[in-house]
Amino acid sequence: MSDHKRVYVFVLIDALGWLILEGQDFLQDLLPFRRPLRTVLGFSSGAIPTILTGLPPAQNGHWNLFYYDPKGSPFRWMKYLQFLPERALDHRITRKIFKEIGRRVLGLGSQFECAVSPRLMPWFNWVEKKSIYERGGVSGAPSIFDELAEQNVAYRVYSYHHASDEQIFDLAQRDIRDGVASFYFVYLSEMDRFLHDHCGAAGSQLDERLNWYAANLRKVFAAAREIDPHADFTVFSDHGMTPVTDTFDLVKQVAQCGFSMPDDYLSVYDSTMARFWFFNAKARNGISDNLKSLSCGRVLSDPELESLGVFFPDRRYGELVFLLHPGWLISNSDFNGKGWMPVGMHGYHPEDAYSDGIFLSDKTPLLPVEGVADVYYCMRRAMGPRAILAGAR
Repeated sequence: MSDHKRVYVFVLIDALGWLILEGQDFLQDLLPFRRPLRTVLGFSSGAIPTILTGLPPAQNGHWNLFYYDPKGSPFRWMKYLQFLPERALDHRITRKIFKEIGRRVLGLGSQFECAVSPRLMPWFNWVEKKSIYERGGVSGAPSIFDELAEQNVAYRVYSYHHASDEQIFDLAQRDIRDGVASFYFVYLSEMDRFLHDHCGAAGSQLDERLNWYAANLRKVFAAAREIDPHADFTVFSDHGMTPVTDTFDLVKQVAQCGFSMPDDYLSVYDSTMARFWFFNAKARNGISDNLKSLSCGRVLSDPELESLGVFFPDRRYGELVFLLHPGWLISNSDFNGKGWMPVGMHGYHPEDAYSDGIFLSDKTPLLPVEGVADVYYCMRRAMGPRAILAGAR
């Protein structure tokens, strides 16, 4: 173990919110430093790259998965399929074919999903062409993994790309005991789906789930302490989970404005957010006025987007962003899928208390920890205290 005198274990539990842990004795004895973690506006596709780079989406380039890029779209060739009827082009089997083409032929990565109507795909690109958990995975900035490699710090990353949460626990324990690295990044993704289905349902199911994670984390931490009695442990999340209270068919509402895609405008509908691009003033004014009249959400101004770190001057992620109020859900979006009605959702404004993630550590950080970007500076401690302070912004 002469090459790995120190051991650092950073565990990302997807969607485990601060309010979900409220009143829970979740590893309190091992991780006494505890505080809520403010997320970024949007989803994991924006929050996790922020964690990995210490930079907001507007600087690291990753926010939502689809962005407007008609010149660079890997699906430009699909414009020649526009003659096909809608029932043939936008069919579940057709979407599955396009998904496999994107993953296996166009190099869009194993997580690509055809979550935009195939008729509109020629106008869009996909941001996560590489796994963000690999070197060079974040397109607009170096990540912690790039820096660890540059500093010759041996590290291991575990994620859903290769294993389930249960398998990840076993792999991490084995690797730690074998001393294969000094820095371990453990991403546990399955809590997200559990909370989509059980958010707000406090009781035996949640207790059982949390106890399972806690018991397995104790095993991982015990393995680390066998190698390094002073091993560092940190558990954090990218965002929380908000109970769903209302739904609204925003897709239908906008369609009733009478404009057509892609001639007049384009839109991408997520579970809590809709993004628009306009090609004439009539469509812009008509749809904007309609959205501003709704009580389920609001249009976000450019200054607010800028203050939240998600303003892109080239408008690649939208000329207009409509965000639902906490608790509301777009009932008929391409991302939700037909028939899926979760009881919990994320992707609301960061000021929503349910959206706060968690930061739990066995040590008090050298720098203040308030938002997800601050986790990056804590991870830099694997390169020594000077690296933390040198990287602080």
